[in-house]
Amino acid sequence: MDESYSIRELSEEEFEPLFDKHKFSMFAGVHSYDMQHVLTDAEQQRIKELEENLGAPYKLYLGVFDIDNEFVGWSWGKQENASTFYMVSSAVLERHRRKGIYSALIAHNIERLSKAGFQLVYSRHCATNNDVIIPKLKAGFIISKMELDDRYGVLIHLHYYTNSYRRRIMDYRSGQETPDMKIKQVFGLV
Repeated sequence: MDESYSIRELSEEEFEPLFDKHKFSMFAGVHSYDMQHVLTDAEQQRIKELEENLGAPYKLYLGVFDIDNEFVGWSWGKQENASTFYMVSSAVLERHRRKGIYSALIAHNIERLSKAGFQLVYSRHCATNNDVIIPKLKAGFIISKMELDDRYGVLIHLHYYTNSYRRRIMDYRSGQETPDMKIKQVFGLV
């Protein structure tokens, strides 16, 4: 990403209007639906009440701005539990793609979330969305599972382990790596 772009951490209040302005145009071609269109008012109220039980999880809102201070991309996500962060949505407006912005957003997320203490950062993507999957794989994310979701279809889960040994354990678990002495010790194989 060149110097004509900047990534800024935003508050939820700063982020939401910028995101709302672009989210429908960014995902217009995605064949998904908004759950609110199928849930009753009572079901929506119960979800809101259940969410309130979770307290105040850590959230990260990033905005990308061009040299003219125009909002051209974003990434936002939230804490799921004591060690896991879910990257909910990231995008770069079409005319600003292929400039390293998405890769810079990934790097910023990894750095910020690692410093915050998260052990696992994950995201979910349409299985054919190579424009997102490839940069994440290059950044050290690994394919961890597939999901069939009623809202979004077939999704690939990508995991980033901030602890390099957990990443190596995933390689061992997949059969890609033979266990070294430490992995053998972790699994009681010695």
